[in-house]
Amino acid sequence: MSNFEYIISSLPYLTQDYKYDQGEGFYTVLEQIKENLGEKDAETLDFLLDGYDAKKLDADFYAKALKSSNRFIREYFRFDLNLRNAKVRYLNRTLGRAEEQDVLTGKGDEFEEGLDIDGYRFTGGEFEEEQKVQSALESASLLDRERSLDNICWEKVNNLETFHYFDITAVLAYVAKLHIVDRWLALDEEKGRELFHKLVQEVKGTFKGVNYTEQ
Repeated sequence: MSNFEYIISSLPYLTQDYKYDQGEGFYTVLEQIKENLGEKDAETLDFLLDGYDAKKLDADFYAKALKSSNRFIREYFRFDLNLRNAKVRYLNRTLGRAEEQDVLTGKGDEFEEGLDIDGYRFTGGEFEEEQKVQSALESASLLDRERSLDNICWEKVNNLETFHYFDITAVLAYVAKLHIVDRWLALDEEKGRELFHKLVQEVKGTFKGVNYTEQ
């Protein structure tokens, strides 16, 4: 059985300057989390992690995600699918290619094209963040573009974890944000530290309420 309260109360594993402890990193933090997860919840976390492996992001993966019994997984990867396809369409327009070239559809080895999933077509359904994503993609600076897209992702995760404090959704949301932080530590250390600080505050706010401020 998962010990969610212990997991959340033990996070984040960060030093005062918002870096990992020596010898730690994204995957060592994951191992510490998994030690206190039950088998089913660990499998759900592993599915989320598979979504960070570009080699696994095919039509079958998204079809499985959109059929998941876990709401966070369904909605996170619905968003991720729409975001991915928006990037592909933008790149196609930039390169003068057919707009739908390489756009991911519902056709795969296990699921046929056009499958209804949770009331939506495989195209992803309504994309609430579409305008924000388009504006971000049109940024002249590659770094600004990535910052804006990750800010949109962070906001999406925040929306999905609303009213979830000590459950698998809280853990999945934390890992999704930590993945963003980890990427920015490699791209831009200052931005990575800023996101670490934000993540620390949000975790502390789980215990102190929405009006928590650092003392």
